[in-house]
Amino acid sequence: MRELRRNDYDVTNTVRVSSTSTVATAVRELVRTEWPAESFERLDRAFAAFDLLFTGRMPGYHGVDTVYHDRQHTLDMALATARLLVGHDRTAGSTARLGPERAIATLVTALFHDAGYIREATDQEHRNGAEFTRYHVTRSARFIARFLPTIGLDHWVPVATRIVHFTGYEVALAEIRLDDRRDRKMGHLLGTADLIAQMADRCYLEKCRDRLYPEFVLGGIAASAESGGAPRVRYSSGLDLLRQTPRFVHETRVVRLEQEFEHAYRHVEPLFDGANPYMEAIDRNLAHLDRVLRTERWRMLRRNPPLFTVDDDSLPRVRGLMLDRLKALWA
Repeated sequence: MRELRRNDYDVTNTVRVSSTSTVATAVRELVRTEWPAESFERLDRAFAAFDLLFTGRMPGYHGVDTVYHDRQHTLDMALATARLLVGHDRTAGSTARLGPERAIATLVTALFHDAGYIREATDQEHRNGAEFTRYHVTRSARFIARFLPTIGLDHWVPVATRIVHFTGYEVALAEIRLDDRRDRKMGHLLGTADLIAQMADRCYLEKCRDRLYPEFVLGGIAASAESGGAPRVRYSSGLDLLRQTPRFVHETRVVRLEQEFEHAYRHVEPLFDGANPYMEAIDRNLAHLDRVLRTERWRMLRRNPPLFTVDDDSLPRVRGLMLDRLKALWA
């Protein structure tokens, strides 16, 4: 009988993706299997800085307070990025391999791809990082540009600040200019890891309903004010977001993963004897959601995933902010 996957573990149920040290060890061991002679001291420093930033111990920053894009999400995504990188180079031709230097630059970018959600300590205007949703990737790029020189990767700033946009929708992918096709592949792997790690999360459905929807409200995605009229509503509730999730996942797989990212998700398969645990987990989530939507038995979504933000009361605080925002929109 297959062991029940734990809520804060990766798709293989072997790596606790809520623990920075555990993921750092798993990533280090994985990349060293492909590049055994390489020093990964800069990557270790990046993991240490990530933990300081997201836990609120880095001077000048509040720490992560977004309840969907929390610390677990980024660590899960970083692990998926490492698997994609190693799987890619294990099967690519000599001229297409990314190599250890690009791998490190990609992994550091993965660790800070959502740094743009984190508020500066001097920020008196914003009450939660989700308010940066529409432009958080641009803010992440600025953080990455400041951070890379501190670990001796300043020469990767032009590439890293571009490829991070493969994790968002602020810049059309065709407009991201990269001179080397290997750099574009880095972007494909980053964008792929961000999507498959989220959609393969064991609690993806509950997180969409209870955590992503409030972030969408605070970020002006769920509903936005129209001049002289009622708000324009895209998602009326967490349940409405779930009802639209099958279409989102389908379009994401066809347009983003298959076409724009050139089915880069398949690069994990050499590590799993041809299997793809991420896509299998996504299929299971969709099948479960289909049963819920057909029967409207919402109690089938009863998982209560742990939360990894800077404060224990982040979720009730975000819900309160969400209600305030909705009231203001409809006032």
